Amino acid sequence: MTKFIFVTGGVVSSIGKGIVAASLGRLLKSRDYSVSILKLDPYINVDPGTMSPFQHGEVFVTQDGAETDLDLGHYERFTDTSMSRLNSVTTGSIYQAVINKERRGDYNGGTVQVIPHITNEIKDRILRVAKETNPAVVITEIGGTVGDIESLPFLEAIRQLRKEVGRQNVLYMHVTLLPWIASAGEMKTKPTQHSVKELRSIGIQPDILVCRSDRAIPVGLKQKLSEFCDVAVECVITSQDASSIYEVPLTLEREGLAQQALELLQMEQRQPNLTHWQTMVDRLYSPKYPVEIAIVGKYVRLSDAYLSVVEALRHAAIDTYGDLRLRWINSEVLETEPAENYLAGVDGIVVPGGFGVRGVDGKIAAIKYARDRQIPFLGLCLGMQCSVIEWARNVEGLAKANSAEFDPYTEDPVINLLPEQHDVVDLGGTMRLGLYPCRVLPNTLAFKLYQEEVIYERHRHRYEFNNVYRHRLLESGYVISGTSPDGRLVEIVEYPKHPFFLACQFHPEFQSHPNIPHPLFKGFMEAAISRSHSVTDTQKPLQVS
Repeated sequence: MTKFIFVTGGVVSSIGKGIVAASLGRLLKSRDYSVSILKLDPYINVDPGTMSPFQHGEVFVTQDGAETDLDLGHYERFTDTSMSRLNSVTTGSIYQAVINKERRGDYNGGTVQVIPHITNEIKDRILRVAKETNPAVVITEIGGTVGDIESLPFLEAIRQLRKEVGRQNVLYMHVTLLPWIASAGEMKTKPTQHSVKELRSIGIQPDILVCRSDRAIPVGLKQKLSEFCDVAVECVITSQDASSIYEVPLTLEREGLAQQALELLQMEQRQPNLTHWQTMVDRLYSPKYPVEIAIVGKYVRLSDAYLSVVEALRHAAIDTYGDLRLRWINSEVLETEPAENYLAGVDGIVVPGGFGVRGVDGKIAAIKYARDRQIPFLGLCLGMQCSVIEWARNVEGLAKANSAEFDPYTEDPVINLLPEQHDVVDLGGTMRLGLYPCRVLPNTLAFKLYQEEVIYERHRHRYEFNNVYRHRLLESGYVISGTSPDGRLVEIVEYPKHPFFLACQFHPEFQSHPNIPHPLFKGFMEAAISRSHSVTDTQKPLQVS
C-alpha cells in the first residue's frame, strides 16, 4: 500500500518546505522507492498561470500542460520524476470542483460545507495521485504557514486521512525555524514550540521536526524540542543553511531523515546510493572556469520569475566546471540606453520567455548586441520570437516588423497567430501547453547538441513564427533547425555564422536536471566558457545511472 508523508511549515513563510520535500524524495529514490510529490497551495487562483511573476515566481509547466507552482520544478529536478496536473492542487481548483458538482446536483440538494465536502475533495486529490501513479510513497507539501486561515481545510483533510488509511501509513513532518538571537548569543526554540502547539490544537502531532537554522543545533536543544514537542530526539532533524540547494539531500541524509521516515512508516530500510549526487555536488563546489552570463528579462526584480532558467544554467555549469556568475539586466533599460553599457564583458546572453510588449525592444537590442559581437546567445520562447523580430528589422530591413501580439496592425507580422486562431476568443484555450514533438534537422547545431532526430519539449505560448517570412529567413543565412513533425511550426532557429546563436520556441529549462543538464544549456555554457578560456584539458562527463 502507498505510504503518505505530509510536510507542513511553521514560524515563517518560505521556510524551505519544497526543498525539504524534494530532498526527502531524492533520498527515498536513492533507496529504490518510487515517489510522487504533491503540492497543496492555499491561494484561491485556480492555477498560477494568470498570476504575476513578481508575486508568485515562474509558472512551471508539466508534460501534460498543467501550469503549476515552481516547487514542482524542484520535485522533478530532485527526483528525476515527471510530474503532472495531478501533482498540483490549489484552493481555487478544489472550490471550483465542488461548486461544479453542486451545480450538477451531485450532492442531492444537501448543504455544501467546508467539512465534509471541501475536505473530501482534498482527500480525493491526494488519493488520486496514489491510485493513478502507484508510487511507494506520496509526499504532500501543504503551502502556507501553520496558523494561516487559508490552510485550515488542507490541514483538516490530512488529519482525517490518517484515520482513513491507517496510522502506520501516514507520517507528519513539520519544517520550522530556530532563530539565532545575536544579542543574546542563543538559538531560540520557543517559536517552534508555539508552531507545534498550533498544529496539535487542530489534531496533528508531528512525527518529525525539520529545523532550519544558520548553524548546527546543539544536542541539548534537540532534547529540549523533543521533550516540549513530544517528538523522539532522533526525529529532530537539523536542516542547516547550505550554499546550494543540491547539498540539502546530503545534509538530511547525514541527519538520518530518510531512515527515521522509513522506520516510522514501517518500511524496509535500504542502503542509499547517493554516489552520483555526491559527485555532482563535489563538482558544484570545485569549478575551474569563471563565466558570466547575462539574463535579459522584464521580471529580473524577482529572480524566482526565471527559476528554472537559472537552475538549468547551474546544471550546465556544474557539468562543464563553470563558475557561474549571473548578471541580471532589466530589458526595459536597454530600450533607452546603449546595450554596451550593460552587456560589455559578458560571456553569454540569455533572453528568456515572457508575455506582453513591455521590455521587448530591450530584448531585441540585447540580441542584436550578441549577434554583432559574436557573443553566445540562447533565446527561449519569447526570446526566439524577439530574435526573429531582430533579424527582420536589422538584417532584412523591415523596420516595422513586429509580433502581432505587440502590434496587431504591424505591416510585417513576422510572429503571428495561426490562421485558425484568429477567430478564437478564449486565449487560454489556444495556448500550446505541455509536451510537443520537434523534428531536428541534420547537420545543424541543434542536431549536434541533441543527437536525436525527434525530441520532445514543453511549450507555453500562443503566437508562432509566420511562415510567410520563412524563405526570407533562410535566404539571409539563418537556419530553421527544428520544426513540428509536419514542418508547419518553426521550433528552433540558429545562425551558423556565429560561435553559438540558437533560439527555440519551447522551454528547455523545464527538462534540465542537476545530474543531467539539458543539451541546449550545456552547449551554450561550453561556448560561453570557450569565449574567455582556453579549455584544453579533456572534461570527464558527469556519469549518471
